[in-house]
Amino acid sequence: MTNFDFKHLPVVVAGLGVSGISAARVLNGLGASVTVVDGGSGEGLRARATELEALGVAVRLGDGASLPEGTELIVTSPGWAPDSALFAAAEAAGVPVWGDVELAWRLRKPLPGTGEPAPWLAVTGTNGKTTTVQMLASILTAAGKRTAAVGNVGVSVLDAVLAEEPYDVLAVELSSYQLHWAPSLRPYSAAVLNLAPDHLDWHGSMEAYAADKGRIYEGNVVACVYNLADPATEALVREADVEEGCRAVGFGLGAPGLSNFGVVDGLLVDRAFVADRAKNAAELGSVEDVNPPAPHNIANALAAAALARAYGVEPKAVREGLRAFRPDSHRIAEVGTVREVTYIDDSKATNTHAAAASLAAYRPIVWVAGGLAKGATFDDLVQGAAERLRAVVLIGQDRAVIREALERHAPDVPVIEAAEGQTGAVAMTEIVRTAASLARSGDTVLLAPACASMDMFTNYGERGDLFAAAVRELAAGE
Repeated sequence: MTNFDFKHLPVVVAGLGVSGISAARVLNGLGASVTVVDGGSGEGLRARATELEALGVAVRLGDGASLPEGTELIVTSPGWAPDSALFAAAEAAGVPVWGDVELAWRLRKPLPGTGEPAPWLAVTGTNGKTTTVQMLASILTAAGKRTAAVGNVGVSVLDAVLAEEPYDVLAVELSSYQLHWAPSLRPYSAAVLNLAPDHLDWHGSMEAYAADKGRIYEGNVVACVYNLADPATEALVREADVEEGCRAVGFGLGAPGLSNFGVVDGLLVDRAFVADRAKNAAELGSVEDVNPPAPHNIANALAAAALARAYGVEPKAVREGLRAFRPDSHRIAEVGTVREVTYIDDSKATNTHAAAASLAAYRPIVWVAGGLAKGATFDDLVQGAAERLRAVVLIGQDRAVIREALERHAPDVPVIEAAEGQTGAVAMTEIVRTAASLARSGDTVLLAPACASMDMFTNYGERGDLFAAAVRELAAGE
């Protein structure tokens, strides 16, 4: 918490998106003198600007680079890169830059009767953040706690800390962008699920990306939760400055060692938060309690369980929370079976690390892949999945880079390019029919593109929705 006085403080909010509007409203309500800057000037931005101006907030459109005179604080939207001209000007002027998470952290209120604000159980990683945080919130709810999944998912983190009815504990999803701009953040316990190259254009290097992810461990009180299968996450724990007594707790799909979480004979097991953990373990549930029980999703469940147990949740609530959890759309969701071929929508797999997790869960696979590659390479992905592939349907702008990886590492796998020059529903109908023509009884057609969607679809959600619609259309034609 802070005694920071916002009254009449000249604050610039960078960005007129959802988080920028939320920050501007909150700061204005605290009495700050708020100016919002945004380099864009479209009709939608002008409409948002008009709404804020009616509240007394100044808005500068078409100018996201210059620092308004007298500024004493910048609150930035997550997407603004560190090398933006505005931040260079702020550094030269000695003006601090916060993100919306830093602002929320400083605005926390003490809970009635405790004198302390609600603890944050925080999650980051290249993939699996949203699912893990939602699992964690479900477990905490089963334990009788007033909680919410917040951050990049569910409730805005600012709305959560300022809620009229306070939360007991928060399950907080944090991106590398948000962590970069949150220097004061000190979660109660935190997890880094995995690390793989992503957003390197924003961070500048893999080292900088990992360092920002590692900020989530700073000041942890009870547990730094890391992935036993990803040594880079353990390295971040070793580098973190934590509270005395905070422990490193690993999770993995094998039998757990001392102070770890794992799987034994199909059971989810805790050997960290039990009495005499050298000899004892706690059963938290079974892999069948995880929906769906794909390997990477079991890992997500173990990470969520570790954070919940670090907070003091009983094993029974872990099981109940996992059983109650239902994943969001477009995350390894079964959308239909046609001619004994199963169709899976994992449109949320927008990078190679996420796609690898999906590909590891099925066989044989007709893989639908491609889109905007965001500078990624695909050799490791294809090499790891080659033996599972029946065929591949390539789509999207950057299909060539995937095709070249397939030629190198899976030369015997049939590859068909579909929907060239097409977009939307028309494209997806052709994609699904092409995949169906390649599949055999017992196969899985897997939409796990490993790429962003905006070259052909509005977003990954539309891509997944149209995939499901095309599968239903295929079924109706049988």
